[in-house]
Amino acid sequence: MSVEVRIDTGKISRLLRLRDGRTARKLAERTQRVARIAEREAPGSMGNYISWKVTDGPKGLQGVIVCDHHAVRFVLDGTRPHIIRPRKKNGVLRFEVGGRVVYSAYARHPGTKPNNFLARALREGH
Repeated sequence: MSVEVRIDTGKISRLLRLRDGRTARKLAERTQRVARIAEREAPGSMGNYISWKVTDGPKGLQGVIVCDHHAVRFVLDGTRPHIIRPRKKNGVLRFEVGGRVVYSAYARHPGTKPNNFLARALREGH
């Protein structure tokens, strides 16, 4: 007596891509976990701008984490030293130094080191 088993990779692939299947639920759990870590690692209020979703990708389902804060690229990539000028034509900059209010026509920003909190969250969440 012989037994033959055939594996239909098309059916397995469709099963894995079901939006309400076990794989999708596990992917959503992992994506949410990484997003929560990114929220914790993000500087200042940037964590409030992090969201996540599971979407269809070219090779099946994929977890996506989004940070739509206006300065996220500056944080992730860092900045070089630069001059900060007032936005208004005849305006001045106002800031505090040692508890004193100081006014200036410009300020020299020293730049910032890159802070890739999204990559750290991904490494920690896996």
